[in-house]
Amino acid sequence: MQKLFILLSLCFVFSCQNEASNALIVKGNIKGLKKGTVYLKKANDTALITVDSMVINGNSNFKLQSEIVSPEVFYLHLDKNDSQENRIRFFGNKGVTEINTSLKNFNYDAKIIGSEQQEILEEYLNTASKFNNRNLELIKESFDAFKENDTALINETEKTYKKLEKRKYLYTVNFAINNRDSEVAPYLALTELYNANIKFLEMVNDTLTSNVKTSVYGKELQRFVEKIKKEE
Repeated sequence: MQKLFILLSLCFVFSCQNEASNALIVKGNIKGLKKGTVYLKKANDTALITVDSMVINGNSNFKLQSEIVSPEVFYLHLDKNDSQENRIRFFGNKGVTEINTSLKNFNYDAKIIGSEQQEILEEYLNTASKFNNRNLELIKESFDAFKENDTALINETEKTYKKLEKRKYLYTVNFAINNRDSEVAPYLALTELYNANIKFLEMVNDTLTSNVKTSVYGKELQRFVEKIKKEE
């Protein structure tokens, strides 16, 4: 009887270990949330599909999970019955990702502790935000120039925008190549360089390590490059 108990206990332990090692577990807290529904979503072609959800009623802690083959981008979505986009993007991997945020500033207060890929993505986004901020400034300058019918300023703004766009492309390519051993590299190529010159996509694709090439985004980037080359 004692041997049977030990055997069952071991089976339970190994079962739990196997579940944890083959799943993405997302847990955390949404400060100030009393009632609502949180969803774990991921992209499927051009749509986001729900892979898990949890109803919050009083306790603002949550725990969601999904099967995962290779590191992939997921979204934590909060249904607050409003018109705002309450969605947090993160790079998930097998194991635990912890996300703590607030009801008031769901998107901006998010603190994410999890995968190595998430850390690399955040490093990229910190610098990319500077390009995006400058881009917003140029949009305003262009709008003001059109209002004043200032042709010279319109042309100058357009030139500055094109230079900024090229700088961002080059930064993204360089960052992806420097992180060729991470699934973040093909993801950035697909999301940030999709409308760039094919040579940029090929530069990233050709430098990926063998492991990354067989990942979800590695395979997708290969298909995307081949599709563009066929259409040329």
